[in-house]
Amino acid sequence: MRYLIYFIAIGLSAGLFHQPVGAAYKEINVVGGGAISGKVTIEGGKPRPMAFNLVTIPDPVFCGTISTGTGWRIVEDFIIGPDKGLKDVVVFLKDAKKGKSFTLPKVRIESKDCDFIPFVNVIKDKDKIEVVNMDPVEHDIQGYETARQRGARVLFNRPLPMNPYHSVAGIFGQDYLPGEPMIEEIHLRKGRNVFVMQCGFHPYMFSWGMVLKNPYYAITKEDGNFEISDVPPGEYILSAWHPGVNKFIEQTVTVKGKGSTKADFVFESPKGRRSVHEIEENPRFGLELLGEGVEIKPTIRLQIP
Repeated sequence: MRYLIYFIAIGLSAGLFHQPVGAAYKEINVVGGGAISGKVTIEGGKPRPMAFNLVTIPDPVFCGTISTGTGWRIVEDFIIGPDKGLKDVVVFLKDAKKGKSFTLPKVRIESKDCDFIPFVNVIKDKDKIEVVNMDPVEHDIQGYETARQRGARVLFNRPLPMNPYHSVAGIFGQDYLPGEPMIEEIHLRKGRNVFVMQCGFHPYMFSWGMVLKNPYYAITKEDGNFEISDVPPGEYILSAWHPGVNKFIEQTVTVKGKGSTKADFVFESPKGRRSVHEIEENPRFGLELLGEGVEIKPTIRLQIP
C-alpha cells in the first residue's frame, strides 16, 4: 500500500480528479451528428522514468522478462510516438447531456508478464471490471479512488491466485490461458471519477480507470490521434487527461451537423524527479542477492531507461 501514496499524491497535489458537471445523460436518436478529431502530443521530451529494483520484490526472475536487463523494472506510463504523439490519453466531452446510446465496452484487465493490460480504461459508474491472471505467480489487487481535498478510499483489495494453466498453455497452441477471473463493481463517491488499481506484491503494476458520464470519449493510441463521432450539434467542453500528467486540459469546441471539428491537445512533460523509485546503483541490492546462477533475462521486452 505504501507504493500507492505516490500515485495518489499526484492527483491530490494538482487537483487532478474532478467530476464532469451536468444533469443525468439522456439517450436520443442522433440525426445529423458531427465528429471531433485531433491529436494529443507531449512537449519537453520523455519524463524521468520510475523504476523498481526487482531484487527487492517477489518473483524477480519471472517478472524480469520485462526489464532493463540490469535488475530494474521500469514503469511504462508514458508511451510517446516518433512524432510526439501520446498514448493512453482519455479525451472526452465533459458536458454532453444527451446523445447516442450510453453503453461502454466491458472492462477486462489482464495481468500478463507482471503487467496490467490495458493501462487505461473507461467505465460507467456501478459497472463491473474483470481482472484475469495470466501469470504463474500470485498478485494482490488493490483498487483506490481519490479526489482533491477528499482523500483516498479503498475500493477493493483481493488476492489474484496464480494461474494454474500457464505451464500448459503451449499444449493448446496458445501463449497464455486465463485463470479464474476476479470481478468487482466500481462505484465512486460523488465528486470522484478516477480510480487506480495496483498490485501490492509487484508495485510497478498498475492500471488507471476513469468513470464517464456520457459515451463521448476516445483513448489515444501511440500516434496520439483520436476521433469522437455521432455528436449532436452544439457547443461542448472537450477535456483530455493522462494519468502521468498533473492536470486536465480543456477547450471549447463547436460541433456542426454532419461536420468535423478539429481539436488538438499539447501536454507538458513533467519535470524533475517524479518518484523515490528511480534507477540508482546500490551495491547492497545487486543481482548477486539472487544467488549463484540465477539470472534476470528480459526475454519479453528489453526496457531502455
